[in-house]
Amino acid sequence: MRRVLADRDIRLTRSLGQSFLHDGNQLRRIIATADLGASDRVLEIGPGLGPLTELLLERAGSVLAIEKDPRLAAYLRERFADCPRLTLVEADAVKYLRAEPRDWRGWKLVANLPYSVASTILIDMALNVNGPARQVVTLQFEVARRLVAHAGEPDYGVLTLLVQVAYQPGAWFRIPASCFHPPPKVDSAGVDLCRRAAPLLSPAATDLFSALVKRAFSQRRKMMLKLLQTQWPQARWEQAFARLDLSAQARAETVTLEQFAELTRWLCP
Repeated sequence: MRRVLADRDIRLTRSLGQSFLHDGNQLRRIIATADLGASDRVLEIGPGLGPLTELLLERAGSVLAIEKDPRLAAYLRERFADCPRLTLVEADAVKYLRAEPRDWRGWKLVANLPYSVASTILIDMALNVNGPARQVVTLQFEVARRLVAHAGEPDYGVLTLLVQVAYQPGAWFRIPASCFHPPPKVDSAGVDLCRRAAPLLSPAATDLFSALVKRAFSQRRKMMLKLLQTQWPQARWEQAFARLDLSAQARAETVTLEQFAELTRWLCP
């Protein structure tokens, strides 16, 4: 990696989250977790210099890679010039995915996500009713802990709920900073997320669920009931809380995903 970057006079930018995973053992672990087959279509975001891309192409049927940096995109075009199963898009991934609505249900997202946009991409995919069937992603260790958290744990919050409403977290594993170039200041983790076979909410309730969760966590130390009543002045909130066996003094971090889903259904017309 150092040689390629030096030969092309490419200086990496931390603001773009450009820390590239190079450790072969960790790359193979990601591939094994994704459980790829010849019929799989894979979306990769932020391929960088292509070490993961190369392994994806060995296992999957096709790969769509989105790279924002034009210098890296140019290198990838040269490196994989003879590989028709790779489609390379030079674009900002967040803008591209929002501007190009697509049915991703038959796809897998497998990527070393840029730290700066990892949470945004995961939430967008989770709230998209046509999101990928599986996501195996590398991101900051602290973000990974939030993805797999449960109610009552310190890392449980908005990101947890907005992703887990659509995806069930599976295996996850720490990846030391030394496995990247340049090494980031924090460790990372690989996380396996599988789309729920049976949705917890109807597509029409997704936006309301998101608004409800964000309002409930807007002031973590305040009682959730009072926060919700400022936005949805329902006379029967106490009744809804009692039905779900929730205390009127409960704070958002103690409320489970299933209870948030039930409150959303209660609010829906």
